Amino acid sequence: MNETIRMQILAIRESGITNMFDLPRVQKEAYTRGFYELVNYLNEHKAEYARFILTGEEDESK
Repeated sequence: MNETIRMQILAIRESGITNMFDLPRVQKEAYTRGFYELVNYLNEHKAEYARFILTGEEDESK
């Protein structure tokens, strides 16, 4: 996860618009905001995303 994606996740979380585990809704909101990097990231990195939401930790081994 790069800094852009991290900031996009945090922006959506801070808006309170959706439950962050409702991935289709998170992707829709990301698309609406022009966060295309996050839309693509969620398609390919669901486990890493869930880890970040649950723990705030990023998988640094990749």
